[in-house]
Amino acid sequence: MEQIFSTLEINSSGQGLKDITSFITNFIKEKKIITGLIVLNLMHTSCSLIVNENADPNVLKDLEKYINSIVPFNSYHDLTRDRTEIFYKHYQEGEDDMPAHIKTALTNTSLSFSIQNEKLILGTWQGIYLWEHRFGKNIRKINIHAIGEIQKNIYN
Repeated sequence: MEQIFSTLEINSSGQGLKDITSFITNFIKEKKIITGLIVLNLMHTSCSLIVNENADPNVLKDLEKYINSIVPFNSYHDLTRDRTEIFYKHYQEGEDDMPAHIKTALTNTSLSFSIQNEKLILGTWQGIYLWEHRFGKNIRKINIHAIGEIQKNIYN
């Protein structure tokens, strides 16, 4: 068994879901990982990693609409009968910052997957997504830790 550490940088262009499945499958091919595990760890607190459907884009649109409805910008209403409006105390970095932290807390910053026969094990309709929760463009870093059997070059 060998271990590989690497960093993947993804350019986000504002709020939304970006399919990063091909980046991960290419990493597995480039590193010649035959079997093992791969752990993806996002190095930020205002974006997420998720696994979701990659066939119908409406799934992702509905998911974004839903999360935005339960985590509004600027303030929210508590769940008491009075429905008191509560304003975020953390707002210095913009109206999207505190909601981004909440969305990250409700989702994932780390995912792990099995690798078998040089392939990432995902369901038929599954894809891996970076979910940017901030308005602006960002460069997001994902730490990759792979543990497994690596194909040896017989000519070395």
